[in-house]
Amino acid sequence: MWQQLQQLQNIFRVPDLRKRMSITLIFLAVYRIGAVIPIPGIDPFKLEQFFKDRQGTIFGIIDLFTGGAFKRMTIFALGIMPYITASIVLQLLTVIVPRLEQLSKEGELGRRKITEYTRYLTVVLSLIQSFGIAMTVEGFGLAQSPGIGFRLLTVITLTAGTIFLMWLGEQITEKGIGNGISLLIFAGIVVDLPRAIIGTIQRIQTGTIQPHVVLILLVLMVGVVAFIIWFEQAQRRIPVQYPKRVAGRRVYNSVSTHLPLKVNPGGVMPIIFAISVVTFPQTLTLFAPKSGFLQSLNQSLSFGEPLY
Repeated sequence: MWQQLQQLQNIFRVPDLRKRMSITLIFLAVYRIGAVIPIPGIDPFKLEQFFKDRQGTIFGIIDLFTGGAFKRMTIFALGIMPYITASIVLQLLTVIVPRLEQLSKEGELGRRKITEYTRYLTVVLSLIQSFGIAMTVEGFGLAQSPGIGFRLLTVITLTAGTIFLMWLGEQITEKGIGNGISLLIFAGIVVDLPRAIIGTIQRIQTGTIQPHVVLILLVLMVGVVAFIIWFEQAQRRIPVQYPKRVAGRRVYNSVSTHLPLKVNPGGVMPIIFAISVVTFPQTLTLFAPKSGFLQSLNQSLSFGEPLY
């Protein structure tokens, strides 16, 4: 614990760390500003009612990862999910496509080429999803002036927003404290935390929630977070034995060490990939709303269902 506190103090003592932290905070602030700028041409009152009627559905999950930008239909409504989906698809194709497999083995040059392909695929996915959102908004009567102009404006705005977020995440990775994409997702998830805390306090004051229930929830929350941290740091240690050897006139004794393998090497990526898979049939339904198969598949993948 003391070591972690000392590392935290180094942020303010080391000039390079202080600079990187400042750059990261500035980029995150830009992200939050863009998350409240709405797309032109959408009726805000109808939009609010639309999401109230669909609480607990897949729309709420998407909105969680965009930090409320999807619910408000802002320029960052798509969030960073198209980039994450493109990255996962390219990783899977690396095993299947020989050309991509060869690039993955070419070191830094190959990695840059795969990153370039990921960006192109992100643009394609953003165009498809933004067009689907534009059609959905029109279909539910949320657009103030529906038509080709509104669709074109929505597609350009949402696609540009995702490209900007992709660039923002890369800048945080290179010039900030690293893990830019993960930080953007984290910032989007925790942005509603203060509002949730205030709402909980108000419910306690009005008697809607009993204090002992909140205490139990806090204990469970801390326990779950502690378990996640413990599990993320857990590793299986494979014993490695170096035998006794002679090099010239020197004799080296046998050495016992271990090879650390993480218990959960995938981290949170499988969960994000699962969410991408769940939302994909919903995107297809936007283009074929009368398809009975897609409708039943979406119903099976909705929040609370066993398949979900």
